[in-house]
Amino acid sequence: MVPIITTPRLIAVGGGALAELPAMLEHLGLAKPLIVTDPYIRDCGILDRAMALLDQARIRRQVFADTVPDPTTAVIETGTRILADGNFDSLVAVGGGSSIDTAKGISVLAANGGKLRDYKVPNAIPKAGLPIVAIPTTAGTGSEVTRFTVVTDTETDEKMLIAGLACCPLAAIVDYELTLSMPYRLTADTGIDSLTHAIEAYVSRRANPYTDGLAKNAMGLIARNIRTACAEPLNRQAREAMMLGATTAGMAFSNASVALVHGMSRPIGAFFHVPHGLSNAMLLPEITAFSVPAALDRYADCARAMGIADDSEGSQGAVARLLDELRRLNRDLKVPSPRQYGIETGRYEELLPVMASQALASGSPANNPRVPNADEIIELYRRVYA
Repeated sequence: MVPIITTPRLIAVGGGALAELPAMLEHLGLAKPLIVTDPYIRDCGILDRAMALLDQARIRRQVFADTVPDPTTAVIETGTRILADGNFDSLVAVGGGSSIDTAKGISVLAANGGKLRDYKVPNAIPKAGLPIVAIPTTAGTGSEVTRFTVVTDTETDEKMLIAGLACCPLAAIVDYELTLSMPYRLTADTGIDSLTHAIEAYVSRRANPYTDGLAKNAMGLIARNIRTACAEPLNRQAREAMMLGATTAGMAFSNASVALVHGMSRPIGAFFHVPHGLSNAMLLPEITAFSVPAALDRYADCARAMGIADDSEGSQGAVARLLDELRRLNRDLKVPSPRQYGIETGRYEELLPVMASQALASGSPANNPRVPNADEIIELYRRVYA
């Protein structure tokens, strides 16, 4: 099957790119945005900078700042009602992946009605909604360039994957200077999230030559800079590399899809309220070890792209280095296991069948080089917990 590539129409990239917001809106013919953000971004000064730019350009706007760390249908329904009450022509999402995913959910729900669960994968999104301009403030999810949104159903606690052209922002502003104040834990977790995006895009059964180049570039940027970005938060070179890595990894997985790590990560996040990047980090080493036999050479390429194996080394040796590095990275960045995070053993065990079912239903495990059944997923959850 010939891949069809989806990306935003416009992307402004670089330090200070936020200043392009008014001109970008004007270029796209947009004049009255609803700003979607979260309380931290509203209060830390970043939103004030964006609002000052809009005020100078005399662009009317309203702010919806009730986004929560893991977007929920309840919050999105509230935002949709605010959208319906105003004469808005666009959404500008300022924040991490949660703010951007919330804006995507509002756009989809406002245009199509019903419940967001009506549009979870594999269901189609019939109509595109208002255009979105995405301004990420974390180097992590890549949501600013993807055709995906992940939303927790408030009524069922299911973390739903919603996908389609309607979820891809019309434009993105990728300004690494907005990430300089990211705290250690957020830098580490979103960084490993980005690395997971790149690795899974490269080994996905839906990988293609376009996404391969993006994924390998992202792996190199992230692997060489993540520890520095965590240890030296004001290191501009490391922050810029992490931001570029997150965005290019986002373009890669948006067009090649993620795989088993993400499929298993979503239920952990939904049931135990573990941040998405952290749950991916918990899973990545063990899931990679499980998957390696089905794609040895592709995983060896990942090790080479990350700079931990050279081109002369055989695939077996390169993969051994990859597995060692993923485990070492989790140790260095203090990634806890589910048990260390505080997830109670009995509750975890009780939910394993439901978690495995939801993981498979998301469709992501089917993209994995080695596709597990429900029993194998349960066993993997147990290994990760221990």
